[in-house]
Amino acid sequence: MANETLITAEGLEKLKSELNELKSVRRIAVSQRIKEAIALGDLSENSEYDDAKNEQAFIEGRIAELENKVRTAKIIEETTGGIARVRLGSKVILEDVETKDRFEYTVVGTAEADPFNNRISNESPVGAAILGQNVDKKNPVIVSVKAPVGEVQYRILPFEA
Repeated sequence: MANETLITAEGLEKLKSELNELKSVRRIAVSQRIKEAIALGDLSENSEYDDAKNEQAFIEGRIAELENKVRTAKIIEETTGGIARVRLGSKVILEDVETKDRFEYTVVGTAEADPFNNRISNESPVGAAILGQNVDKKNPVIVSVKAPVGEVQYRILPFEA
């Protein structure tokens, strides 16, 4: 299904929580701001009104986006040890072949990608390069990834909890 939102159970709960916050708190607050701005009178030069309407448009757009993601969610299971191939939900260690630096990543769908928290999208250059690759500590696969600094090679190692 082309419209699926690939996401972990934890990621889906975060989306639902954000959606609830937007609907039950922020939507109401911005509605109140609009009412207060209208009470001030002339809307043609009322920056409070313009700001509140802009925020309302953003909130409504985000609500629609989140509702779609929740409706089309397909849960992926996170896996650590014992995986034979990298797939959505896999946790792996990537070792830079040149510097020997190691990075722990979980491969997730784009809806919950967060590189600063070691969650990379399956559609990112690194995620796409490692997806489907074998995970073998004795004979690790090496993948090449095109990066702004040039081509970087990573050795795929199993995640060690």
